[in-house]
Amino acid sequence: MAANDTLVLPRPSQARSAWRPGWRPGRRHFAWLLAWPVPLALLLAWYVAARFEWIAPQVLPAPDAVWHTLAELYRSGELQANLAVSALRVAGGFALGLAGGLALGVAMGLSPDFRDYAYPTFKAFSQVPVLGWLPLLMLLVGIDEALKIILIAKAALVPIALNTYKGIQNVPTRYIEVARVLKFTRWQLLSRVVFPAAAAPVWNGIRYGLTHAWLALVVVELLASSEGLGYMIVYGRQLFQLDMVIAAVIVVGAVGFALDKVLALAERAVLRWRKPGL
Repeated sequence: MAANDTLVLPRPSQARSAWRPGWRPGRRHFAWLLAWPVPLALLLAWYVAARFEWIAPQVLPAPDAVWHTLAELYRSGELQANLAVSALRVAGGFALGLAGGLALGVAMGLSPDFRDYAYPTFKAFSQVPVLGWLPLLMLLVGIDEALKIILIAKAALVPIALNTYKGIQNVPTRYIEVARVLKFTRWQLLSRVVFPAAAAPVWNGIRYGLTHAWLALVVVELLASSEGLGYMIVYGRQLFQLDMVIAAVIVVGAVGFALDKVLALAERAVLRWRKPGL
């Protein structure tokens, strides 16, 4: 290379174009592969333990036995019927908790006076777990559907209300100041500044609320139900059919995982206007 020659490096955009415009190879493109080793290792350990009978088959059924039971439950329609019952309970309780949580969170976030009155009681209420309310509610409303709906609603309401309140409280002050300079009305301030800025925390609260609602459903059905996925677990335990128990547990986990993924995809669609890093 001559002395007066200069080495010209490609610009970042030019370097990327060697792969594909706007595409950056990185770990995130292969992150889904990292989720497989742990469950596959657990499945292998389960198979080996059952194959060599390190644990009695009555205690730990083989994976193929669980799969066979799951297929039988599906063919008989029992799995779909119990899943539908559980889904309806979650839908009703979550809808009630969503409405109450959003209303309470917005009220506490926008009104300091209401927050001073309600927040201490809300914190005390939220510290009592779902099972703590079960004996009292059983005396008040019995063990029918009302009990399950109320407990599921309580489980969903707490994270939704808390995240909504925190999201509104954490709206940057500079956003409010700019809105005042522009002489926004109160409704314009809320609809164009406060609620959009708090959308991400509120949506996180909704995701957590649905997760807590699903967990509360299983707990309630384990203790007071004659239908649903939780009842299938109890019924299998009572008959010492551990293959049914494990099959129901797998369905519970799969449905909960699917619900969270659906909300994650919905979040990308609803909040697609956000810029990365905001």
